Amino acid sequence: MEANQQALLTGDAAAFEALIQQLMSADNAGRKQAESLLEQLKQHSTDLVVGNLIRLMRQAQNPASKDMSAVMLRKAVTKDSLWQRTSPNVQGFIKTELLNCLREEQKQTTLKKVGDTVSGLAERIYDDSEWPELLPFLFECVRSNQPRQMESALRIFADLAGFIMPVLLPHVNVMRQQLATCMSHPETDVKIAGLSATTCFIRELEEDSDRNKFQDLIPVMLQTVSNILSTEEQDSAEEALEAFIEIAEAHPTFLRRQLDVVVNNMLQVAQSSQFPEGIRQLAAEFLVTLCEARERAPGMMRKLPQYISQLFSCMLLFLLDVTDEAEWHQADSEQYEAEGEGDLYEFGQECLDRIALALGGKTMVPLAEQALPQLMTDQRWQQRHAALICLAQIAEGCAKVMLQNKQVTGLVQMCKQGLQDPHAKVRWAACQAVGQMCTDLGPDIQNNEHATIVPALTEVMKDFSEPRVQAHAAAAIVNFSENCDEEILTGYLDALITQLLGLLQNGQKLVKEGALTALASVADAANAHFIRYYDTVMPMLKSVLYNAHNKAEQLLRAKALECVSLVGMAVGKERFRADAQEVMAFMQQLQSSQLDPDDPTGSYMLQAGARFCKCLGSEFLPYLPLVMPQLIQSASLSPDVSVREQDDDGEDIEDEDEEDEDTETLYLGDKKISIRTSVLEEKATACNMLCCYADELEVGFFPWVEQVTQIMVPLLKFYFHEEVRQAAVQAVPELLKSVYMAVSEGKANGADMQYVKQMLDYVWQPLIDSMVKEPDVEVLANMLEAVQDIVRLVGPPLLTLDQLAQAFDRFRAVLDDSAKRRKERSAITAGEDFDEEEAEALEGENELEEELLDQVQSCLGAVLEKFGDSAMPLMEGLMPQIGTLLTPKSSTEERRVGICVMDDIMEHTKEGANKYHEQILPLLLDVCRSPEPSIRQSALYGLGTVAEHQPHLFQKIAGDAISRIGQVIAAPNSRDDTNGHATENAIAALGKALQHTPNLPDSMSVAGMWVQSLPLTLDADEAKIAHEQLVSFIQNSDQRILGDGNKNLHHIVQVLVKVLSHGTELAEPETADHMVLLLRQMQGSLPPQVVQGILSKLSDKEQKEFQGRVSGAGQ
Repeated sequence: MEANQQALLTGDAAAFEALIQQLMSADNAGRKQAESLLEQLKQHSTDLVVGNLIRLMRQAQNPASKDMSAVMLRKAVTKDSLWQRTSPNVQGFIKTELLNCLREEQKQTTLKKVGDTVSGLAERIYDDSEWPELLPFLFECVRSNQPRQMESALRIFADLAGFIMPVLLPHVNVMRQQLATCMSHPETDVKIAGLSATTCFIRELEEDSDRNKFQDLIPVMLQTVSNILSTEEQDSAEEALEAFIEIAEAHPTFLRRQLDVVVNNMLQVAQSSQFPEGIRQLAAEFLVTLCEARERAPGMMRKLPQYISQLFSCMLLFLLDVTDEAEWHQADSEQYEAEGEGDLYEFGQECLDRIALALGGKTMVPLAEQALPQLMTDQRWQQRHAALICLAQIAEGCAKVMLQNKQVTGLVQMCKQGLQDPHAKVRWAACQAVGQMCTDLGPDIQNNEHATIVPALTEVMKDFSEPRVQAHAAAAIVNFSENCDEEILTGYLDALITQLLGLLQNGQKLVKEGALTALASVADAANAHFIRYYDTVMPMLKSVLYNAHNKAEQLLRAKALECVSLVGMAVGKERFRADAQEVMAFMQQLQSSQLDPDDPTGSYMLQAGARFCKCLGSEFLPYLPLVMPQLIQSASLSPDVSVREQDDDGEDIEDEDEEDEDTETLYLGDKKISIRTSVLEEKATACNMLCCYADELEVGFFPWVEQVTQIMVPLLKFYFHEEVRQAAVQAVPELLKSVYMAVSEGKANGADMQYVKQMLDYVWQPLIDSMVKEPDVEVLANMLEAVQDIVRLVGPPLLTLDQLAQAFDRFRAVLDDSAKRRKERSAITAGEDFDEEEAEALEGENELEEELLDQVQSCLGAVLEKFGDSAMPLMEGLMPQIGTLLTPKSSTEERRVGICVMDDIMEHTKEGANKYHEQILPLLLDVCRSPEPSIRQSALYGLGTVAEHQPHLFQKIAGDAISRIGQVIAAPNSRDDTNGHATENAIAALGKALQHTPNLPDSMSVAGMWVQSLPLTLDADEAKIAHEQLVSFIQNSDQRILGDGNKNLHHIVQVLVKVLSHGTELAEPETADHMVLLLRQMQGSLPPQVVQGILSKLSDKEQKEFQGRVSGAGQ
């Protein structure tokens, strides 16, 4: 060993080659020993190592040694930082020999690895002008007409395009001509290398003007693809198609001028059965990628309707790649559910979903209307199956248009036909379509088509000869229930529960599992209506739960537990209490028995525990020690992430997790990152459950707060999984609330407000910091909501102005970033491909942005409410951003948010109101009659706020304000669904003016208008305030309210009766009690038939609520 080491240190060539061969050994111990020796050698002499690697790469007789030397050289000069430690002479030697090798080497695999080394080294040193001879050499190779040299040079150009494009830019015209020549070369390898280099140039050029110089190469590129396809060299053909996909992803508009030709060519490949499936899929992938190019080319593909039609037909053709296999009809497990599904079938499903989401219903629904009914009448079951699967896949993207065009009934009838089909796989596909539509078109489809859907699915569940179809029908019932009104579902409970219990008793294992999930979903949707089935269902559920012992029944047991917990939540604490205690004891016993690591019962127990907690409330506290250790353990899991290098051919390393559905794989540069998703999902579930416990138990969760907080705060930056961050964000204010309440109620083991302050300081800074790099707009909105909750909970002096200043820095950044995104979306609307479908697609993104702005406004409102004038210096720093929201060019929602901030200033800060009223009051008066209801509502609310909180300022505009408010109330259609909320805010503003403004002009008329406009029924908050005002005015015998000669009394009685008929929805309990007393006092003033006439106008439900209120008040 020592002799060998000494030989290596003295530069013995044979010893070094032996070392390289040992690095390739299958013997782990020998390989690790060689790796150790190589590291020692690198430390001893870098020149010696790289010199030997060059020599072997150039001279070794063993091909494997040559290839390995090239790989190790690349790693040495690009990744191990050996280049800086290499002497200048040796650096020059390396560069010279690498180029000589490219010129002289005949072995293809070695050439490829040498080319990779040249690319890697050039990326590192070219900017420093350390390799001036490289570019002339590469041009020389491309012109050499030597296929191997040409291919190597072209692939190096492709690798370097993203790194040295400024250097290459002056040579673009020459390169374009040479690339065209290379793509026409007789050698396939040169063709494909030329195409790859061309693609890279197009992708990396920054200016459209430079990129468009390659427009005339598109026909050459297409011809190259065609030529390669004719060679039947599948790998080369796939590489060629992938090159086009790269263009579609990076610069789809580059293809616009010749889009017709390009799309037609790709369609022919996708449609042709003469090509291998992988080739056809890549051609289709190119077309789908173009459809999805919303950011860069919105609507471009919709301008080729004839080709979209052909693409849709092609995807339907792909769906026919399905066979009927005997294993599929078994239903002991989900193992064979995909049996008989070919690769084209799976790919076609995915593509239909993507195309529908990308192009929208206006494009896709007419195509489906034409094609699917014809398929449903075909004698071949595969065609009928394809029609229903297609419907399931496009439902999400087409839901809006399907509902608008009132096509749901026809679609449901198509599904009903499928549910009655003689072929089991068609019935299964119909279940899939029904379930998916119930999810995507709900609750409309449940409200309008329940009489067709539920009986049809119930009938399918009766067929015990096809258990897999039974199970899928039960799954469709789950989808139906999730969006179904409980009143609708109640009419089907007898039939559904009878059928599902029958499946649970007599079905195969997969069917039983499906029945349990369906029962759980039905119970969850039915709520208290499920009570009358409880005594029948719960014993059966417990029997399944207690008697599922073997490994094959673990999922069945887990689903039984899930069903028990959801049934318990539906029927409520009083009915569930005894069974809950029994099942919790069983869970404790299970936990102590050490469940198998892959037993799903563990994760189901986490979720069931949270449901038990929601149902039992504080009575769950004794069981908290049972569930917390596992939750803490799961929430503390580290992500199972592995980072590996790809091999030097740039190919994915083949590992076990490559085919593992439990692993998500990402590629960053030459790194392959594998993430075990099951670990992340378990962690996310546990975090959500901890948040739930903190929320439900409040003070009772105090003993666990410190430990849980230490887990959650770091997870605010857990970028591996969005749901984990979401749970952590939502948990932080709940944990702080638990501490605050415990201290306030003296239940914190002697801790005082100083402890609350310590907890606040511990969570505040990380929460604010986490907003800086949060990539998801929805999570960012939740972070703002958490800030708002904390401000409202603790306020000053625990929360300091310095801490608020940190938050305001983030508010400013959020507003700036939002403005940038809104500007980018605005630019899309000006594009030549922008159309109505794209406008609808932008609506979803705008809604997320609006939610973000709403949360900023809510945060500012909370700060102003809690800190008042002391927060105004911080607000001053945001006024420029708020001002941009109020400009006429801003969107409706942006202006609404800006007005709401102005309302908050007028409501909560005297200093701000006095400073800005000359700008704010004219704004409110101007837009209170805006044609946009949301803007009108915000302005009218603001006028009411000024009347209530700044009456001295309202006095100045009272006449003008009352006139404009009156116009809003009197306008046609002022109380319809569109305008109702704004109008109720106008009515509420009148009430506040009457109450708080002395010497209100023409107050008798104003009061009459206000009374006649009551009750308020849409805006519950304003309704409760207005109806309390009404009671107060009457109790004080305010003649303005009663009117001359008590002329308003009859209407007032109507208002009181109507409000009482809504229970506590429109009036606080104390206000309602006062209303009842007033009605009793008024009975003597009104004939009985008048009161009876008013009651007769109420619905039966409202009359019942009213009578309950009247009989119960004052008791």
